[in-house]
Amino acid sequence: MSAQLPACQLLERYYGQAAQLWPVAPPEDAWLLSHSTAMVSDSLALRQQWQANERLALSPFSPVEAPPTDQVVLFWPKTHQLGMWWLSWLCHVLPANTPIDIVGEHQGGVKRVPKVLSGLGMVCDKLDNARRCSLFATRTVEMESPDSAWETFDALDMRLVSHPGVFGHGKVDEGTQLLLQALEETLPKKTLKVLDMGCGDGIISAWLAKRGHMVTAVDVSAFAAEACRRTLHENELEGTVLQSDVYSALEGERFDVIISNPPFHQERDISYGPSTRLIEGASSHLKAKGRLIIVANAFLPYTELFERSFGHFETLVDNRRFRVYLGSVNTH
Repeated sequence: MSAQLPACQLLERYYGQAAQLWPVAPPEDAWLLSHSTAMVSDSLALRQQWQANERLALSPFSPVEAPPTDQVVLFWPKTHQLGMWWLSWLCHVLPANTPIDIVGEHQGGVKRVPKVLSGLGMVCDKLDNARRCSLFATRTVEMESPDSAWETFDALDMRLVSHPGVFGHGKVDEGTQLLLQALEETLPKKTLKVLDMGCGDGIISAWLAKRGHMVTAVDVSAFAAEACRRTLHENELEGTVLQSDVYSALEGERFDVIISNPPFHQERDISYGPSTRLIEGASSHLKAKGRLIIVANAFLPYTELFERSFGHFETLVDNRRFRVYLGSVNTH
C-alpha cells in the first residue's frame, strides 16, 4: 500500500515502510493509518476510522495519558492560526524537547513554518521536500495552554465564541445571514424541536434558542462543538451540543426542523459527502410534516438530492450567490 496524498507521499519517501507515526490533525490516507499506532484529530469521523482499525484516537480536548513513543507528525493546516494552536497544544501536553516533525503542502502555507517556529523560540531543520510539500523538524518547548486562541465577538445581538479552524471564525458569513432571514419569515412562533446540523460556532443554535426553540446542535469537529457550547453559555441559553458525524450521535431522535449551512470543503477539496448524507437521511430524523431547511452556494447541485429525498422542495430565497432550500416530509 502506498500513500495517496502528497504530504503522506513525502512522509513515505522520508520514513520508508518502517514508519511508526503519531499524526496530529492528519488527513484521510490509508497508508498513514497503517503506519500509525495513535493519532490526534478534532474530526470525529477520522477518529472513528482509526478506532475501527484498533488505533488510539484522541480529541484535542482529551488528556494525553502518556508521551508518544512514535514520531509525532503535525500536518500543517491551511488556517495559519490553527497551525499555531496545534503547535502550542503540542508544547503544552508533551514533555519539553519532544521531537516533532511538521509536514504540509506549499499551497497550504507550510513554507511559513520556519518563521513561525522562530517566533516561538523553537528550532527548525528542513528534512525533505517533494510533491510540492515540505517536511520540517523541531522540538517542543515549555508553553502555557493555548486557551487564548478562543475569540469572542458580537453579532446579531449575541456574543459568539469561535476558534481557529471553525467555519466563519470571527465573523458571520453571508449564507448564514440569508438563512436566518429566511427562518425569521418561515418558522412558526411556537416552540419547535430543532436540530442545527454542522453548528460551527453556534450562531444558528443561539439564534434559535433565543427565540425559545429546543435546540440540539451537532458538528463533526470538536473545536466547533466546544465553540457552540461556549456561545450558548455566553448568551445564557440552553441547548444540547454533541460531536457527531452527520447523524451518527442521533439514533432514534426525530425533530420538527433540521437546519444547516452545510460545509462542502475538506481542506481545499470540494466534498459533497456530508451534505449528501444530511439531505438523504433527513426524513429518518424528522417528525411527520417535519422540514429540512439549508442554505448553500447557488452553484452546488443540491436540487436533485432534494427531489430524490422529498419528491418536492421549495427555494425560499435566492440572491444569486446563495439559495435557501426547504424540503418537507409527507408532501409527496
